[in-house]
Amino acid sequence: MASAPSKLYSDDVSLVVVLLDTNPFFWTTSSFSFSHFLSHVLAFLNAILTLNQLNQVVIIATGCNSCDYVYDSSKTANQSFGNGRMPTLCATLLQNLEEFMTKDEKLGIEEAEERITGSLLSGSLSMALCYIQRVFRSGSLHPQPRILCLQGSPDGPEQYVAIMNAIFSAQRSMVPIDSCYIGAQNSAFLQQASYITGGVHHKPQQLDGLFQYLLTIFATDLHSRSFVQLPKPVGVDFRASCFCHKNTIDMGYICSVCLSIFCTRHKKCSTCGSTFGQAQSDDASATNRKRKAPDS
Repeated sequence: MASAPSKLYSDDVSLVVVLLDTNPFFWTTSSFSFSHFLSHVLAFLNAILTLNQLNQVVIIATGCNSCDYVYDSSKTANQSFGNGRMPTLCATLLQNLEEFMTKDEKLGIEEAEERITGSLLSGSLSMALCYIQRVFRSGSLHPQPRILCLQGSPDGPEQYVAIMNAIFSAQRSMVPIDSCYIGAQNSAFLQQASYITGGVHHKPQQLDGLFQYLLTIFATDLHSRSFVQLPKPVGVDFRASCFCHKNTIDMGYICSVCLSIFCTRHKKCSTCGSTFGQAQSDDASATNRKRKAPDS
């Protein structure tokens, strides 16, 4: 990864990988419709591509059962944008997005017994990092990459390990993860992702002005961010999820071997199989007390 900066076009050329939350469980209950949300996102993506002709945009749809690429500007760069509009972006994205949501809904029907209300953020993060790694290893000049999570679904505690692994992989690759959360409650996962990787996290207060938030905060390239005043993290939620019940906890028990987290004390780690020393000490102390107990 040390050789990546030498391959950059210039400081202000960006590769923005957008993770688009399409979870129907969220959008059917939200006061902000998905079509309205998508109109703001399309205008933002058009602005990104207009700021610099070398900018690239990749969109990954994040459903509740699957995730997939739905748009890549590098594959449509040679197509015409006639009449001052952006038909290539809109037509390609909307068609692929409709096909993805139909497929994701079918997968939900097939797995109706284990339906999950959260979206597969861990999967889309992994796909984004894989795409960026392919760009790094392509051998040609490439823009400065960053990931933008447009999320509305609540955190899925069962994805805690996978999401944290993706966050630390992004940190090691020097890829910032920006996050814009539009749900009712804030996201601890996205807060940690932006804080650890040096990205920007923001929760818009007025969703009707979402385009303005996206343009003024998340359209700024990495080089220009040192010259502008962007939102700073305040009160980042660093709570973890336990490995046993997948619940978010404030305090817990950690395995000293594999660092697995549990909300209750166990005699043996369910992840690596190590025996906890504290449990052994408690058993030994109980045995000694029983031996020293006076006869009645």
